Formats: sequence, C-alpha cells, structure tokens
Amino acid sequence: MSGNTQQKKEAPKKKGLTNTLKYFFGVGDAGFVLMSNIETFYFMTFLTDLAGFGSAIAGIINSIFTTVDACLSWLYGGIINGTKAKKWGRYRSWLILLPWAVPFLYAFMFIRVSDNEILSAVIIIAASIASHVVWNFSYVANATLVSVVGKTPEDKAVLSSSRATWNNIGGLLFSYLGLPFATLLAGFVGERNQFAAAAFCLGWLMVAGYFAHFKMTEGYEEVETETVKKGKDKSKITIREMFASLFKNPQLMILMLADLAKWCVKFVTAAAAIYYFRDAAGNAGLMTMYTLLISLGAIVGAFCMRYLAKQLSSRTTMILSYIGMAVFLFLIFVFYQNPYVVIILMTIAQFFYGIAFASSPALYADTIVYSTWKTGKDASGWIMGLQNLPLKIGVFLRGVILSACLVAVGWQSGVVLEGSARQGMTIAFALVPAILCAAGAVLLIFGFKITKEKVEQYQAEIDARA
Repeated sequence: MSGNTQQKKEAPKKKGLTNTLKYFFGVGDAGFVLMSNIETFYFMTFLTDLAGFGSAIAGIINSIFTTVDACLSWLYGGIINGTKAKKWGRYRSWLILLPWAVPFLYAFMFIRVSDNEILSAVIIIAASIASHVVWNFSYVANATLVSVVGKTPEDKAVLSSSRATWNNIGGLLFSYLGLPFATLLAGFVGERNQFAAAAFCLGWLMVAGYFAHFKMTEGYEEVETETVKKGKDKSKITIREMFASLFKNPQLMILMLADLAKWCVKFVTAAAAIYYFRDAAGNAGLMTMYTLLISLGAIVGAFCMRYLAKQLSSRTTMILSYIGMAVFLFLIFVFYQNPYVVIILMTIAQFFYGIAFASSPALYADTIVYSTWKTGKDASGWIMGLQNLPLKIGVFLRGVILSACLVAVGWQSGVVLEGSARQGMTIAFALVPAILCAAGAVLLIFGFKITKEKVEQYQAEIDARA
C-alpha cells in the first residue's frame, strides 16, 4: 500500500431489512423495560420499607441520583460520536462492551450493605449513578441503530415501530409479572433482597436482548479497519460540531419541544390515574382493567405505525397521533362521570400514544439526515441521544403538573370527591396532556418541515458526495 493511503472502512453488506429486524428489533428494549421498571416502581419502596431509611433520607438518595442522571443524559451520544469507533462499529460495539456490567451494578441499588446509614446511602447512590451511566451508553447506541440500519424512511419507520411495540410489551409483562417475580425470589434471598435479585436477573434479560440486536444488525453498519494513514472519519465529530448540529437544526429543536407532549401523556396520565379511579370515581379496583387495556392499546398503536407511515410518512403519522391524543384526552375531561367510558377513551388515546412513541425516533432519524446533508458530519449518536432530554423533563413535569392540580381541586387523602371536584381530578389526568398534545401538533405542522420527499432528496445528495 502506498504512503498516502486513506482510512479504509468495511462497507455494509446488507441493504434491506431482514424479517428478524422487522419483527424482533426491540426485544432488547423489552428486556430494558422489564429491568428498569424495578427501579421505576419499587426503588422508593425498597428504600423506606426494606432498607429502613427514613422518608427524608430516601428522598435525598432518590433526588441526588436522579438529578445527576438528568444532568448526564445529553452526554452519552456526544461521547459515542466524539471518541474513536470500536471494533464492531461506532454504535453496535456498545451493545456488547458494557451491558454485562449492568446486572452487578444495578443490583447494588437495592442492597443495604451496612447498618451505617450514611455509608449505605453513599453506596446506593454510587451504584445508581454507575448503573445508569453504563446502561445509557448501550441505550443510546441501540436507539441510534434505527437511523444507521434503516436506509430509507420506510425502513426507519419499521424499525421504530418494532422497537416501540416490544417496549410496550415489556411494560405490559412487568405490570403483571414484576412483583410476583420479586416475591418468588424473596423465598431464596430473603424479603429485604428481593428487588436486588429481581434487578440482577432481569438485567441479564436486557444483556441478552441487546446481544440479539448486535447479532441481527450485523453487516448494516460501516466498521473501521486499520488506519494506515491519516483519514477523515465523518462519524467522529467535535464538541463544536455537536452543538452546530443542534443549533443549526431548528427542525430538531422543534421536534424536541413537541416530544415533551408525548412524554407528559405517558408520565402524567400514569401518575394521575389512581387519583381519578380512587378519589373521583370511587373505584380503585378498576385500575387492573384500565392498566391492561391501555397497555394493549399502546402495543397495537406502536405496531400499526409502520403501516401508517408507509402510506402517510412518519411526520404525518405523528401529527395525526398528536391530534388523536388531544381529542380523546379532551373527551375524557368532558365524560369524566362514567369511569368505563373513561377507560375506553383512554385506551384509544393510548393507541395514538403508541403511534407517537413509535413515530418520534423515525423523525429524529430524519433530522440526522438533514444535519448530515447540511454540515457534512454524521452526528447520529448525539442527535438520537438528545431524545433523553424531553424524557427527563417529562418526568420532572409529572410531579409539577400533578401536584398543582391536586392542590387546585382541594384533594385530601381518603376523601372521595364530589361534584365539580371530580371533573377537576381529570385536569391532570386528561385536560393538561390534551392541551400539550394540541400544542405539539401545531409545532409539528408549522415548524417541522422535513418531509419524506426531502429526506430522500437529502440522502441522495449525501450518497452522491461519498
């Protein structure tokens, strides 16, 4: 080879999606949801009821680690894009390099190792932060594969739909199997360590699922070979180029703002549901039926998204899903008196949520094409990682919106509401999310201008430059 050789890359061998990718890309996300829901549902319960921390200390532990996690959430994609690509590709490599460490670190979130309260709290906080840092690299890389493996808008929509479908399947499975599984493990490790054992076991499901993604995406990502002489890697970017891909990409910023509405529908309605059924409808037992039906609605919506996007485009599909959520959530506010009607309406709203959940990664992937076309640099990991920001803000808004609405209606523990206060309980449950969805639809209609035709045009010009 001559002295002026360039960096070589192994070209992707595969173009179209295999049936495995079309229907099973997302099994890793199901494993991730099964694993992470141990924390979502039972971390505070562990701290107060099993580890014996006072409510104040438990709140401090949770606040410290969630704050650090939120502050770090935007960095992972930047690090993946800003460092040297690994042996199996810039993104696929992260699916096997780090996940194996997660079960060990994650389990320590649910273990009190000492009678010393401060020492135990520090270890739990350290394990919480470390486990999230490790799994977020794999999570972001996995999300980025939607844009790397999908070569056309239709392919990206299919991958996004499959991933969202499995994500919702994981949530449904956990709602019925999570606590019984932890209770079963308590017979072997003791009640105090049941969640640590569940976190460890379910963590390995995530590892296996991400390994499955690693195998099924083989041949779809360019892999760098030995660099004989200085070459230019378009997938490695500087910090300045990262921020340029954000601030010179108004389409991305509009999408992130609109994405907030989707996360508020997920988190706010979930947190407010018990207050509606228990304190407004006076029938907390309906929660079981409600949880099952809305989960099925979201699964069906996520799966249907691939067919809608093929006919309408991902952009149009997401706009329609936002309008659908806004309409049916508003109808809940109107027909609040009949809880069975509310369940039906929320199931339909969650069907549209499933469509939105599946559509948004495909739109983020479209902004990557636009950014690459405009700047000449591929910031896939950085841009796909920015999906974490609306998610974290949505978690924060959940508490703010729900607390404000409970205060506004004069909610009191153990008191079943009457009259207008019953409808007031649906303000957080339905009205506020409906307003946010309507605002998100307006943003997408008038602000997000990346159409399917433009994506194809941008991609053709990018390919012509190569």
